[in-house]
Amino acid sequence: MVTAGCATSHHETRAPIPLAPPCGIVYSADGAGSFFSFTSALMEAIRGSNAALRVEPVNWSHGSGRILSDHFDYDNVQEEGCRLAARILLQKQTFPDTKVHLIAHSAGAAVILSATEHLPPNCVEHIVLIAPAVSADYDLRPALRTARCGIAVFHSELDLGFLGIATGLSGNTDRTWSAAAGRVGFRPVICEPSDAELYTRLRQHPWNRCVLWTGNRGGHFGGYRICYLQHYVLPVLTTPSVLF
Repeated sequence: MVTAGCATSHHETRAPIPLAPPCGIVYSADGAGSFFSFTSALMEAIRGSNAALRVEPVNWSHGSGRILSDHFDYDNVQEEGCRLAARILLQKQTFPDTKVHLIAHSAGAAVILSATEHLPPNCVEHIVLIAPAVSADYDLRPALRTARCGIAVFHSELDLGFLGIATGLSGNTDRTWSAAAGRVGFRPVICEPSDAELYTRLRQHPWNRCVLWTGNRGGHFGGYRICYLQHYVLPVLTTPSVLF
């Protein structure tokens, strides 16, 4: 569970007072640098599709443009993940019927995954990770237990600049130097028979040329495309099933 020691010094430590949700809530974590470009694109995609979802930005960064500080400070990632978990729990305690979804791009995936380590099973509906800048060997079991409808991962072998060369030199956001999940997908961590069943909640979507019409060309920011979000990502958030 969440402890008081999870709070960071550079952000307000008090969780915001939850609002009565007229619809599902999507907590969205952008990549390093606090540009909120992904979250802004997601909001526009939702407005254009009239999806019954409200986006809540996750401000986990050290500040605008501080990409390296965010990428290398894994302690901050874990603290902000804990802070996000407290925020989600307060929302669920105040409005138990709220359907909560988690979505992240790039380094933001580390924050979302860290948050799930402090949440009870089936606490959220879906988790969506787009070009996650964490190791392909990252242990998803806590996140899989937390997501009632499973985890969707969108990755691309063409993401060579950011998740190939850059992470090869500096490591992934979770301070590992193996292949990034955003380029090759996640590899299951199976330690006992029940883990194999748990990993049936994971759905991985490698980039394919068939999505070129949306403007997503397989690069690190291809998931920002409004058309791609509307046709391939939002359906995941609105499908009450692990079979997406």
